[in-house]
Parts: sequence; C-alpha cells; structure tokens
Amino acid sequence: MKLSKPIILSLLLAVSTVHAQQSEVELTSEKAKFSYTIGAQIAADLLRGGLTDEIDLEAFLAAQNDVMSGEEPRMSPEEMQAAQQTFQLKQQEAFAAVLEENKSKGDVYLAENKSKEGVKTTESGLQYEVLRAGKGTEPTAESTVNVHYKGTLIDGTTFDSSYDRNQTADFPVAGVIPGFSEGLMLMKPGSQYKFTIPSEIAYGEQGPASIGPNQVLIFEVELNEVK
Repeated sequence: MKLSKPIILSLLLAVSTVHAQQSEVELTSEKAKFSYTIGAQIAADLLRGGLTDEIDLEAFLAAQNDVMSGEEPRMSPEEMQAAQQTFQLKQQEAFAAVLEENKSKGDVYLAENKSKEGVKTTESGLQYEVLRAGKGTEPTAESTVNVHYKGTLIDGTTFDSSYDRNQTADFPVAGVIPGFSEGLMLMKPGSQYKFTIPSEIAYGEQGPASIGPNQVLIFEVELNEVK
C-alpha cells in the first residue's frame, strides 16, 4: 500500500508531537535545527490540509514499533488498503457536500442579486453594476490593464485585494478567470464596476484553498489604464 503525501505528513507530525511532549528539545545542533524546520513545515501543511485530527497516535506508534522491531504487523495489507480507501471515501463525501452547499448558496445569491436595481446580466451569467462611468476605449482580450480591485466571497470574506497591498496590479485581460476577463472588456478607463461572477466562469470546483470550490466571487474593480 502506498500512502498519500497528506497521510505521510500526518504520521510524521504525530511522531514529532509525541517526542516533543516526552522531552525538552535542545535546538543547538545543526541536525536539531534542521529537524525542527522540517517539523514546522509539516505542521503548516497539515493545518492547511485540515488533517491534524485524523491520526490516532496510539495506533500509529504501535505500528511504528511493530515495523521497527521486526514484529508481524497487526493488520494485513488488505486491511490497511481498506482503511486507506475508507479514509479517502470519507474525504470525497465531505468534498461533495461542500460542493453542493456552496453551489446552492451561490445560486440563491445570484438570483437575489440579479433582481437588484442597476445590475445587468450577460449571456454567460456574469452580473455587473456600473459604480462609476469612465471614458475611452474598452480593453480587448489582447490588452494589458492596470487596476485596483477587491475580491470577496458572498459571505463578505475578502480573499484578495490590491487596496490592502496599497499597490495597483497589472495583468493581461486574458490571464484571469473568464468572468473577470469578460467584465474588464466592458469597462472604460476611469470606470469602477462591481462584478458578481458565477462559479462556472470563476474557478468552478477547483477553487484554491483561500476561496473554496463552487464559489460565487464578487469583485469591485477600478480600471485605471489600458496598455
């Protein structure tokens, strides 16, 4: 049986946690410093992956002791494979539930937002609102633009903001998610728009950790310059 990377990281963290509880750690040697660095990286990975509660330390240590001492494992390879498959199925079911919940909430939000005064909807499903009109020529798919923007989820959580960095952003119109790209090509320099982007023309099921799957995204965008 080949363990996946997240499970291996979980096991390594379990060992480091037990050892840290049993003795004081002296971080004086290069070996100790390197080991602590690896442990910190593993812990960060586990926190991001949400796997810190999935390991039974006693069972893990029993397996470690059996293997290291040459004892016969207490589970057959088939039983271990079945345990891993059960865990993976549990993860898949949890992910499917998140997909369904986010899609349902997003659909409700889009339906309500669509009926608001000033909101227009394109054929793709992009909803946009003109907060401030601009002048000049709209960018094309081949253009590069300079913008200020803020991206939020429907619950108000900010996942990205050039305002927070206090620095405008330059990027090609064709280099962003489809809904954002479409919205930019509606804008004139100097304008400010609000985009409400359905998940299908955002990140879909492959949303990054800071966003999540099947999320409707909301952007307030100022188009400063078309290059």
